[in-house]
Amino acid sequence: MVNGRSWFAESIATFCLVFFGPLSVVMAAAAFGTGLTIEGIIMISIGHGAAIGLMVYAFGHVSGAHINPAVTIAMLVTRRIGIKDGIGYIVFQIIGAIIAAFSLKAILPELGAKVNYGTQGGPSALLNNSAMSGFAVEVILTFFLVTVIFMTAVHKKAAAGMHGLAIGGMIFLLHLVGVPLTGASMNPARTLGPAIASGYWDFHWIYWAGPIIGAIIAGLIMNYIFVKKAETEQSA
Repeated sequence: MVNGRSWFAESIATFCLVFFGPLSVVMAAAAFGTGLTIEGIIMISIGHGAAIGLMVYAFGHVSGAHINPAVTIAMLVTRRIGIKDGIGYIVFQIIGAIIAAFSLKAILPELGAKVNYGTQGGPSALLNNSAMSGFAVEVILTFFLVTVIFMTAVHKKAAAGMHGLAIGGMIFLLHLVGVPLTGASMNPARTLGPAIASGYWDFHWIYWAGPIIGAIIAGLIMNYIFVKKAETEQSA
């Protein structure tokens, strides 16, 4: 059964991420400069982690709070969401992301333009600007994000009420180490919205391919090795 409220919840939650996440990038640039600084990385990590964690608590009971096409695809592959709802989730996530990016552009047109409204800039000099290295980083980061999602929000034996904190905390950690490398997208919608608003498309493919592949690998492993076993034991 198609659930329009869940679709709408996904658009609101994704708007929150793609507004406040890139806004933290813009504010970090304004406060600490456009170069990589410890203060800027921490600010960006907190902005993204808090947005995700709070939206998980706000909408997790409505839609599951995927907030990410890669997560939704992992749920589709593991049959934890139907095809119609999966497509609806992804469409509304993208809509929310685009509206958020253009809202930020309308509010901070000049300041936001300096950092392409928070668009990830591709693999950094730390990776020798290598597309394949950037792709690998996005696969690994997303793998661990989706691992935490399955093991805290999906697993039947996970500690109650901890999933938002765990997922938001993992987002914080992944941004701490990932921002200096690829900008730490892990989410095609998070990159697509600001890319459309800014017109910056360099290395855009790695922010789709990396997260989707990482999410599918994690989803399959966690679901069929850990989650399904717990469900079988519970129903026995």
